[in-house]
Amino acid sequence: MKRFILCVSAVIGLSYSTVYALTPDDKKDKKTAGRVRILRELPAYLAPVDTTSKKEMQEAEEFKPSIHLGAIVHMFASAEQSGFGGTVSADAKDWNKGFSLYRARVLVGGQLSKKGSFFMETDLPSPIGVQLSNGTKNVKVAPIILDAQYEYDFSNAFQLIAGMQLVSNNRNGLQGAAGLMANDFTYFQYPYNMFGNSPLQGNFGRDLGVNARGFLLKDKLEYRLGVFTGRNMDGQAPLRIVGRVACNFLDPEKDYYYAGTKLGNGNTFAWGAGFDTQGSYYNLGTDVFIDKKAGKAGSVTLNAAFQYMTGGTNINSKYSFAGLIPQQTVQFAELGYYFTKSRLQPWVRYENQNISSKKEQVGSELTSSFDKAKSSKVYGAGLNYFFAGNTTNLRLSYVARQYNIANSNGNFNTKSYGQLWLQVQFFIF
Repeated sequence: MKRFILCVSAVIGLSYSTVYALTPDDKKDKKTAGRVRILRELPAYLAPVDTTSKKEMQEAEEFKPSIHLGAIVHMFASAEQSGFGGTVSADAKDWNKGFSLYRARVLVGGQLSKKGSFFMETDLPSPIGVQLSNGTKNVKVAPIILDAQYEYDFSNAFQLIAGMQLVSNNRNGLQGAAGLMANDFTYFQYPYNMFGNSPLQGNFGRDLGVNARGFLLKDKLEYRLGVFTGRNMDGQAPLRIVGRVACNFLDPEKDYYYAGTKLGNGNTFAWGAGFDTQGSYYNLGTDVFIDKKAGKAGSVTLNAAFQYMTGGTNINSKYSFAGLIPQQTVQFAELGYYFTKSRLQPWVRYENQNISSKKEQVGSELTSSFDKAKSSKVYGAGLNYFFAGNTTNLRLSYVARQYNIANSNGNFNTKSYGQLWLQVQFFIF
């Protein structure tokens, strides 16, 4: 069974800063691309960069603070088959359709001192318009604080970022919304950190805490190590600790929120690995990202990851995650090719969440039945057309989600539910 979505998305941004669009031949801008980027959502080759050298900054008689403003807005029209969002029914044939305002972000950032900067971002807690999961309509939604962080650069090898920020041990979980290749983020990369009622009590992948970051070995090695609030019911819960290292075998990559594709402007081969843990919960993962020229026609983008996570089997502690996060593995991959002359980018995508729970994690339910019912897959493909890179583009995509649904005989049937998006993106800054 299939379902369809028509989606129109707009991304609009303003900035008072100078912006440099990097090309492979622009060596000067490549060298400056690693410096502080105030508006985190911008990919590196579009990001505001300060071309003043460190020596010139130190010798400046007077420092002048700067402010940067921006906005990101996604809107879409949709028609989606019931069951795609997770409320699975064996006879789900109805389609939800309508128009929605998906993202409406206001970005504010500033350089407060020679080494200190801040970034703040708002968003909608839920779409305005038709809610695909239940077919109801929101007519207005109060915005929330999505990001609120302060960064101080002690040196290239050591920076501290404090406040509300994206938290993940994998690349896709640290990507910005403006630079995705596929139609949206993955479904399984950080499913337990999305909302306040999620096991890790996140805020759309964000958490409150302090994160250390730096670059070593001529900027080829990046590390991140942070301490965050995580799940906290009584103020005494153990803290959440997240770490990551990334090795860049080609050009250095110094985005704070990573890009999902660089449209021929990249020469990137990065391998990363990380962990995420709190109490009895832990998540171990590794990922690889390649974005570089491939042949005369254009450039290839590959983003792949593997994760193992579990809430553990300790059921005696009140801080246990045993009943909240079952043992599982997650595989993710997306592959695209950008044709320089035609400005087209076809891509494919695959995700697999394979639950292999322990008996302590499922209560009285059989682990075999629990695993079947909770495991799922995602298949997707799309075609992007870039009028002007990330600033304006048109996206057509199809995504199907596959579930195992129990029948009256106690067995499981595989059901798939699809969505079709036609999305237009505007990104002006």
